[in-house]
Amino acid sequence: MGFRIAIYDDIIERREGLELLIDSMTDHTVVGSYNDCRNVIANFQDSEPHLILMDIDMPYVNGIEGVKLLRAIDANVKVLMQTVFEDDDKVFAAICAGADGYILKHSDPERLLQAIDEVMAGGAPMTPVIARKVLQLFSNLHQPRSKDNFELTKRETEILKLLVDGYSYKMIADECFISFATVNTHVNKIYQKLHVNSATGAVAKALKEGLV
Repeated sequence: MGFRIAIYDDIIERREGLELLIDSMTDHTVVGSYNDCRNVIANFQDSEPHLILMDIDMPYVNGIEGVKLLRAIDANVKVLMQTVFEDDDKVFAAICAGADGYILKHSDPERLLQAIDEVMAGGAPMTPVIARKVLQLFSNLHQPRSKDNFELTKRETEILKLLVDGYSYKMIADECFISFATVNTHVNKIYQKLHVNSATGAVAKALKEGLV
């Protein structure tokens, strides 16, 4: 199934390269290409994307502010942040704003396309370095407040820990010797028990409550 994708990046050559990559190597469709988030709400309403590739650093209105504006009007659109450097403060701000995943701009094209598929499947792709920084940030900012395990099963706790460690759904499936579909089923149950609606939310809740 193809998805509608919008791209935000202040470098036109990169936007054009992403359009070419997505249009030529997937059945997804690029429905919008923008150099900043000044008109992000109007852009969203006009193009109706399923997923947004969002640069963090842009002039006028950056990607973090753009995500905040989008989340105020739509909680379901998927947002994959693109970063040049693994900046702790910006990664944390993007998490708080409601981004669904994070990937470095210099990641190879195959990894980017994989990250798009992971986000649309409900995952929260992060590079290993960013995943470690997110873990550090939450560990430093939130001391465990509860020993309630939210009635997670042993398998659900195992999968939640792998999500916290930055594993993709495919990596979790390989690690646990289960199918991708089974991972998705477990993750959806984790969301229900933790009262969250994204892998990012599950990671934040797990770290805040000391579940892993």
